[in-house]
Amino acid sequence: MASPWLILWALFSLLFPVLSDGKEREEPNLERSVVRNEEGVIEVGSSLPHCVKLAAGEPLALQSGGDVVIGGLFPLMNYIDCIQNCLILCSFDHRAFRWIMTMVFAVEEINRNLSLLPGVHLGYRIMDSCDHVHTGLKALFTPSQTLPTCLADSPVPAVIGLASSSPTRAVAHTLGPFNFPLVSYFATCTCLTDKSKYPSFLRTVPSDLFQVRGLVQMVTYLGWFWVGTIGTTDDYSHYAIQEFSSQFRQQGGCLAFHLTIPKLPTAAEIQEIADRIQSSTAVVVVVFARVGELLDLSLELAQRNATGIQWVASEAWVTASLLTSPRFHSLLEGTLGFSFPGVRIPGLKEFLLNIRPSPKPGMAFVNMFWEELFRCRLEFKGNQSADANYKGAAEKPVCTGSEDVKDIDSSFTDVSQVRVSYNVYKAVYAIAHALHTLLNCDSGEHYGRCENRKTFTSRQLLQYLKKVNFTNQFEEKISFDSNGEPVPLYDIINWQKDSKGEIRFIKVGSYDGFAPLKEQLQIKQSTIVWTSGQSEVPASQCSSPCSPGSRQARRPGEPHCCFDCLPCADGEISNQTGSTECTKCAEYYWSDRDQVKCVAGVEEFLSFHNIMGIILVTLTLLGVVLTTIVTAVFQRFRSTPIVKANNAEISFLLLLSLKLCFLCSLVFIGQPSVWTCRLRQALFGVSFVLCLSCLLVKTIVVLLAFHANAPGSRALKQFGLSQQRTLILCTTAPQIILCAGCLLGAPPFPFKNPNYHIVVECKEPWPPGFYLVLGYIGLLAFVCLILAFLGRKLPDTFNEAKLITFSMLIFWAVWISFIPAYVSSPGKFTVAVEVFAILASSFGLLLCIFVPKCYIILLRPQRNIKKGMTRKYLT
Repeated sequence: MASPWLILWALFSLLFPVLSDGKEREEPNLERSVVRNEEGVIEVGSSLPHCVKLAAGEPLALQSGGDVVIGGLFPLMNYIDCIQNCLILCSFDHRAFRWIMTMVFAVEEINRNLSLLPGVHLGYRIMDSCDHVHTGLKALFTPSQTLPTCLADSPVPAVIGLASSSPTRAVAHTLGPFNFPLVSYFATCTCLTDKSKYPSFLRTVPSDLFQVRGLVQMVTYLGWFWVGTIGTTDDYSHYAIQEFSSQFRQQGGCLAFHLTIPKLPTAAEIQEIADRIQSSTAVVVVVFARVGELLDLSLELAQRNATGIQWVASEAWVTASLLTSPRFHSLLEGTLGFSFPGVRIPGLKEFLLNIRPSPKPGMAFVNMFWEELFRCRLEFKGNQSADANYKGAAEKPVCTGSEDVKDIDSSFTDVSQVRVSYNVYKAVYAIAHALHTLLNCDSGEHYGRCENRKTFTSRQLLQYLKKVNFTNQFEEKISFDSNGEPVPLYDIINWQKDSKGEIRFIKVGSYDGFAPLKEQLQIKQSTIVWTSGQSEVPASQCSSPCSPGSRQARRPGEPHCCFDCLPCADGEISNQTGSTECTKCAEYYWSDRDQVKCVAGVEEFLSFHNIMGIILVTLTLLGVVLTTIVTAVFQRFRSTPIVKANNAEISFLLLLSLKLCFLCSLVFIGQPSVWTCRLRQALFGVSFVLCLSCLLVKTIVVLLAFHANAPGSRALKQFGLSQQRTLILCTTAPQIILCAGCLLGAPPFPFKNPNYHIVVECKEPWPPGFYLVLGYIGLLAFVCLILAFLGRKLPDTFNEAKLITFSMLIFWAVWISFIPAYVSSPGKFTVAVEVFAILASSFGLLLCIFVPKCYIILLRPQRNIKKGMTRKYLT
């Protein structure tokens, strides 16, 4: 913001215009931008490579008198720095000079128009704002000795300007309290919409708010959700990027980086920015900056031969010819961005080609342009130009006056599709139409002429300017809304090479901010040339979208665009690319193999026909056959000592219970039904308790038999066959009662479990019942193990305690392993685990207890005699 004394001086000059007393005053600063070379050394981009001090005198301006004089501020030369009262100058901005001359053309065109402002001659006073706050204010409010005397209350009732947002804010903030109209042709900052701060500001260029909305729509429409942004330190860039970031995130996008180009960047700073761009995974870079501020960075990236970057340009540089030179082709070809609508203004090109230098007052800018364009010097008396005090100016050839502008290829004469120039053109006509209404030009009282002697104030003109509503020769409706904004229309521009290898700005779409949401963005994607001349839309992603059948899992501490892809769980699907969540299938439906669609669930159970079922049935039958064989052997050799010594009746009951243990596993195989569900746990529980009861009796008999050898012991006689039967009945009865209670109170039933495919299983309404059955089996097994362990040192031939101990250890190992396996196994595998545990423990009991005895009976018959047993016992 300008210093306080400057603001006060500006306000004083505005309220009390002063005629010059003819004395010479100090020349206001004319400053130009510079380019830093690769070593960071400042290089002057024009024919003025040295620091010069401009002469004192009348401020440089392009002006023409009239009944009403319209002010103009244009960035003919950019502000850079002032060192020791010397100015650093850069190349003359040909494009800005074209804007100036477009304003002159529009004023002269209106003066020739008999239907618009008849009888009123418009004048202009155009000065260089140097694209800076201080210089802009100085240029605007410097008094002139050529101010018109007509309409003395408002010698300059309105100003067209400025180009950049920061100096525009300063000027608009100063003019606002006095309701002095300021119509901008290029200042797009959203901040200028605030009418409480800038009540007299209007513009013929849409606010960045609309441009940002359009850019966000375009970027997301093209599938770019991972982009970087580059801006500068000015208000235009700051507010635009802030709004873009906010809206982009609302649409699900993420910013990979945000880089700010300093006002006067060093070579190290430019290199650091370039490094960050090249190291990022973001291919798309959105830039809100002016062409002069991008030049250093573009030169650095071009020197590195950086390619593959898809640039998205704001309107400030999307049609900048300076960046279309061949050295930037590999870097910037395919650039895509928003620009103002372009038109071809009839007669403008001819007007520009016919300008000539002149020694007349008010032609300083034309003379400067002529010297700059043709690299010569004019020798008009009193000529004021940028070269006037440069010591090397005399080395230039003298301009002959026969030079022709059309012979020079310059952005000044490129008017095939003018855009910013068209905004200037519209601003002039908007002020003219406001004056036309204000001066009662349509009234019949003055015979078709305006009241050119009417006194009016800038406040009055502002009120009429806000109500302007007309359609120009290009069929565009010109008006301002309540915020002083025009209709937000944009062209979408693509940088494409033509047949000559030159970059051309090709329109590939449009954006209308006032259209329905779905109709705002119109883009012809097939006509777009992408970065490096590619024909397909480049992908800009932190992570590639997850394929169908998987979902995104966000990485901690990173933006949501950075994620890993995890497959959907069983029973869940994702049928779209980039799914963030998997969808659970409906009940009795299941996901297919690829997890992309739900299919009707196939009922699964442990069938007799699949491989696992066949294996388990085979093992079951094998167990039954082996048990039958052992039973037959024991029946055949029932009278032998070894069978008699081990309590034949209990042995046969044990073999029967083992056969039931094997057979009960068949109830677990096959499709569950009401009866199989009820019989499963009951048969399993009773069979194993009966088996363990027999082992418990056999263990007690072994211990009592050992103690019966002691003198006077009657323990074995007191635990006779009837007592053994009673003990078996008493230990089995609790299990029978428990199973009967569960069947009567909460009987199991078939159930389709959708958690693991569609598994048909038996559901236990009261799970504690099952665990009580297991617990009671475990209690008997524990008692058997303890008693058998106590009798393990009895004589080998007579003793079954060691065999029972070993069998109980196997039993415990199997069922302790069963519990975690049973809990963690899904679906039908739960049943398979239980069947395996039943078979394993049954085989363990059969093999450990009866195989050694069958070995003696069949293969060592000499040991199956009472004498042999006694001798073995005695030894």
